[in-house]
Amino acid sequence: MTDNQLLGLKPALGWNSWNTFTWDINEQLIRDVADRFVSEGYKDAGYEYIVIDDCWSLKERDEDGNLVPDPEKFPGGMRALADYIHDKGLKFGMYSCVGTHTCAGFPGSFEHEFQDAKLLAEWGVDFLKYDYCFKPRQVSGELLYKRMSLALKNCGRDILFSACNWGEDNVYQWIRESGAHMYRSTGDIQDSWESIKNLALSQLDKACYTGSFCHNDMDMLVVGMYGDSNDGFIGSTIGGCSDNEYKTHFSLWAMMGSPLMIGCDIRNANQVTKDILLNKELLNINQDVEGRGAFRIKPEPQWFHSDDVFMLVKVLADGDLAIGFFNLSDSQRELSLQFWDLGLSYASGHSLELYDCWAHEHIGQFKERYNPVVPARDCLVVRAKVVQ
Repeated sequence: MTDNQLLGLKPALGWNSWNTFTWDINEQLIRDVADRFVSEGYKDAGYEYIVIDDCWSLKERDEDGNLVPDPEKFPGGMRALADYIHDKGLKFGMYSCVGTHTCAGFPGSFEHEFQDAKLLAEWGVDFLKYDYCFKPRQVSGELLYKRMSLALKNCGRDILFSACNWGEDNVYQWIRESGAHMYRSTGDIQDSWESIKNLALSQLDKACYTGSFCHNDMDMLVVGMYGDSNDGFIGSTIGGCSDNEYKTHFSLWAMMGSPLMIGCDIRNANQVTKDILLNKELLNINQDVEGRGAFRIKPEPQWFHSDDVFMLVKVLADGDLAIGFFNLSDSQRELSLQFWDLGLSYASGHSLELYDCWAHEHIGQFKERYNPVVPARDCLVVRAKVVQ
């Protein structure tokens, strides 16, 4: 395949301005983030997209119907900003909406799809997040996403298409054939454990709807935010999440094949946040070339009827298995994984050699079952190799 044909092969890795900065964005902020991507190791870890979300334009189009960047926020213009990002070996993303206006009330792309796609291509844009506000009620959302997809694929530039309709309108049934490379399957995330838990549980039965070239996007990461957001809905009145909760959040998103779009202010990220976001073992699992969804196994016997305690298993291209032991409950639990449920019988004579992806160490070799104790709101993620 050529590079053009590989667009969207794996879940996107990057950063988006909305969760922390919302409307308070500017040219210097985006340049600073690009600088940190390089100096702090995010680029080397595989993160590549730097995406400006809503509130970047003026409230009206120009006399030719074109979108106009806010000259106070982006005095150098979008082409120069894209060039700056590209010069660092990164990719540049922007935002629009299927409706007449964006969610914050700026001009949307309804009936301007081909014009806007052409303009984005001229600016050097590599990624478009396409939201779902102010859609005319009698117009099919499915049709509008297909319309922008067609425009992007004929704009003269490779632009990854991130559809964001929040899981509405039975999106799972039609989004792959629309041409989108990733699609939002949930409502907006908040910087709270309850939000993380609810979003993850809502997608546990949707593994069959994600894969190469069309990835189920469970929304942007809140890792490292600690309640710091301009938006009271996203931020938490109790200061966000604990480090273990952020670790579990990242593990769930990585295991379930979601794009990983950082939402914190990486200029101020502490070491724990960096250790989570730059975990190479979890990133490798998320970026596995086969792009398979993870299947769920419930432990026996006492937690079989609970959604709070489960294992996720992701089949990897090299024959290994990624296995996540998740305890979303409020107390410590023992999770017993029977290898029968993985397709590995005792009679086969094979065992699993386990590597702890968070402690970065080998755990040992096990036959028939493995039963770790997992703290409350925490997880264990292992990479399992079949050995004889």
